[in-house]
Amino acid sequence: MRHAREGAPVKTEEDALDASPPAALARTLDAIRHLERATLAGGGIVLRYGGFYGPGTRIAPGARQVELAGRRRFPVVGAGAGVWSFVRVEDAAAATVLALGRGRPGIYNVVDDDPALVAEWLPALAAAVGAKPPRRIPPWLARIVAGEAAVVMLNEVRGASTAKAKRELARDRRSPSWRAASSAFSRGQPPISRIHNVRGQDN
Repeated sequence: MRHAREGAPVKTEEDALDASPPAALARTLDAIRHLERATLAGGGIVLRYGGFYGPGTRIAPGARQVELAGRRRFPVVGAGAGVWSFVRVEDAAAATVLALGRGRPGIYNVVDDDPALVAEWLPALAAAVGAKPPRRIPPWLARIVAGEAAVVMLNEVRGASTAKAKRELARDRRSPSWRAASSAFSRGQPPISRIHNVRGQDN
């Protein structure tokens, strides 16, 4: 949700943050900017994590988002054009240790190699738990039901590139793609097949 909602679908650490976020997200983004500036001014390291999945997160067997997807209460909004970048929680922890030991001052995106459209990963999540495909609702209805922030998150947000972290931290991840986690949700279903993803550059 950090980056400007224009240009490439996958953003690097150098790309601009969103200058006009929805009101519900504005204070959060202002806080992120403040903390990042203060950290960098002190010669520190900023880690920008993707959406967590795995044990203890919202995307894990029995977790809230998985339950909503299974009950078809997590819809695709509009074209589902929002691009999400994920990271397995264990990989996020490992990247944090690497950054403390090897990282140079600066910003690093901590995400997997596989940014994906909401229109791709949300149906894949539903299929993994044996549910029907998610319902689709138009943006105007989503604004009424869930607010502008939901429309942004599901239809406009940009993903993040992991190229810098891979290059400078030499990350060796347990899960280079969120798709590998499908077996944890499948309950005996066939594995999710590869589906076209979004790549604006080397991720």
